[in-house]
Amino acid sequence: MSPMQTEDELPYRPRAVAAVNRLGAALARLGVGSGPIHEAELFRAARSKTGLQDFGDESFRIPLDVLLRAIESEAQLHTVGRLITKVRLVAALSTRLRVTNLLKRQPEIARRSLPAPIVIAGLQRTGTTMLHRLLASDPRLRALISWEALAPVSPVAPLFGGLEPRLWQAKLSERALAYMAPDFFAIHPVEADAPEEDVLLLDYAFLSTVPEATLNVPSYARWLEAQDNTPAYEYMATLLKILSQARGPDRWILKTPHHLEHLDVLCKVFPGVQVIHTHRDPVRTLASFCSMIKHGRGVFSDRVAAGEIGRDWSRKLGRMLERALAARDEVHDQGFVDVSYYDLISDPVACAKQVYATLKLPFDAELETRMRETRAHNPQHKYGRHRYQLSDFGLTAKGVEPLFAAYRARFSVRFEN
Repeated sequence: MSPMQTEDELPYRPRAVAAVNRLGAALARLGVGSGPIHEAELFRAARSKTGLQDFGDESFRIPLDVLLRAIESEAQLHTVGRLITKVRLVAALSTRLRVTNLLKRQPEIARRSLPAPIVIAGLQRTGTTMLHRLLASDPRLRALISWEALAPVSPVAPLFGGLEPRLWQAKLSERALAYMAPDFFAIHPVEADAPEEDVLLLDYAFLSTVPEATLNVPSYARWLEAQDNTPAYEYMATLLKILSQARGPDRWILKTPHHLEHLDVLCKVFPGVQVIHTHRDPVRTLASFCSMIKHGRGVFSDRVAAGEIGRDWSRKLGRMLERALAARDEVHDQGFVDVSYYDLISDPVACAKQVYATLKLPFDAELETRMRETRAHNPQHKYGRHRYQLSDFGLTAKGVEPLFAAYRARFSVRFEN
């Protein structure tokens, strides 16, 4: 039987994970087992793991505190979900320790000057992953690879034969996700050695939408919307310099829908950035993204309220578009390239070629061959077909359309069935 679940079913749970969760719940009723996640505990674990003490700039502590409070009061994590969350938080803090240590030893890294990046930003499910992988085929551009995003600074030297230990750790994480949420890959492929979203770098400042995409933390989500995200983008710039120091080229091709909400900060921290804005019927993308949120949260909790996801993320996507339009107005669309999802799906390589022409980048036969090979290795529905509809999340097209009307009119975005 397929693990794809309907709104009324509990999230899919492998038997072994379900057994661990039952045991953890029983121990909790007896007052035994894992308690609340405390900042001090995370700090001790990160320092013990790395043998380092200095986190450097501690501006991250306020967002981390807000996040931890939300996790304890709202997320309703099951036993395995709590364990994974602790591991992720300790890993993020360990990275901050390693970054501080590296920059003390090699301060010239922070003084590096990187070329203005190319950034793909569009609503979720608008072809950003496909376009990102196509452009990442260009050997003159540098994409963030999943294993790098999970550990930007290596804790150890490469293994014998040049094997990268972070890659093998990322492959284990990939297999774990496939085991716990096999349908997730049909929504968003998470492959250890493939390009990944740079929102994962923003998460090292604990100022990103990653927590609310995987956990039910509405108080953190509301708090985040009122914050200046400049520290997160500045820290991401530092991480990009560190990664460029390890291997080139220096010009980055980045991608995440998160940037739509902070295009003003993106342009401030990365002067001269060129933004590729992808467009698709936002009503359709909303349904798809709500489904992704539902599957992601199901990894961590037995309570995944589809109606709450629909309500929260319809509002959020409307806000993202509103802020994106305002930021584009401020610069009179300078530095932006608009791409239709429908053109991209119709002929991906031809669409990429047009993007290159607009950006005034050279495009030759060798690059076209590379892109076609990338496309052949990453066909649509590679991991199965993703099925979803608005009604699964208590929404209707008529009800959410006012959130998107200005965006749809500005870019002449068609209505999908």
